[in-house]
Amino acid sequence: MANLTEKAIKASALKLLNEKPINQITIKDIVEDCGINRNSFYYHFRDLPSLIEEMVMEQAEELILQYPSISSLEECLDAAISFAMNNRKAAMHIYNSVSRDIYEQYLWRVCEHVVTVYIDNVLKDRNISDLDRETIISFYKCACFGQILDWQRGGMKKDIKKQFLRMLELRKDLLVEVAGEIEHVIK
Repeated sequence: MANLTEKAIKASALKLLNEKPINQITIKDIVEDCGINRNSFYYHFRDLPSLIEEMVMEQAEELILQYPSISSLEECLDAAISFAMNNRKAAMHIYNSVSRDIYEQYLWRVCEHVVTVYIDNVLKDRNISDLDRETIISFYKCACFGQILDWQRGGMKKDIKKQFLRMLELRKDLLVEVAGEIEHVIK
């Protein structure tokens, strides 16, 4: 029974987050929406921030389970932005609230997971040092995290997939250019 009540509370909170900012949502709004009393809410959650934190971290866990393997950087991005794309208003409301740090922890964890899974898949047949592996993961994790935060800061108006793919193309062009410069210096 408790599990059903928790699910109802979370569903109501997400519904309300898609309608209005966190600072306009009250416990009363949530309990009225899901048809329970305040005591039931407080039996499961300390307050609204603890509810939001649990919802966000639970979403990260679900996403991690949903993507046990990733074969491209595009798939990494798709996984990392799936919650925001499916719940645009809720994601923006959390991003623009005092709970932003919770959302950033979620995003960081998701970016770390999807990039690590992808990089380990790409490097599985290569002999690479742990330091190099960690450096590559860190670079792509930060790039993914930064791209998503920049996209959200801009109101999620840009086509983030197009921008991310362009960033990857520019990276390839830059690597070719740098390799050419190194070759020129060596000669």
